[in-house]
Amino acid sequence: MKAVITVTGKDNVGIIAKVSNECFKFGANILDITQSVLQEYFAMIMIVDIKEIEVDFGHFVDSMSELGKQNNLSIQTMHEDIFNSMHRI
Repeated sequence: MKAVITVTGKDNVGIIAKVSNECFKFGANILDITQSVLQEYFAMIMIVDIKEIEVDFGHFVDSMSELGKQNNLSIQTMHEDIFNSMHRI
């Protein structure tokens, strides 16, 4: 099972480290990551393996969202099944 995590907001030092650490804390493994800084804005997409997370997925989603709020970022976490359903033609 995988999840897609998107992070957007004003760029500042340590965003990738904070999000990666939160994934580590729950046992999610980062499979792929892309990030870009557009002027002063940060954007990142991560694909993470969630089959080994140590909490239910809803708690993981809430924790990632709270991390975003604490750092003035928008962090959205979506299960791959929902992501795939949204992007089917």
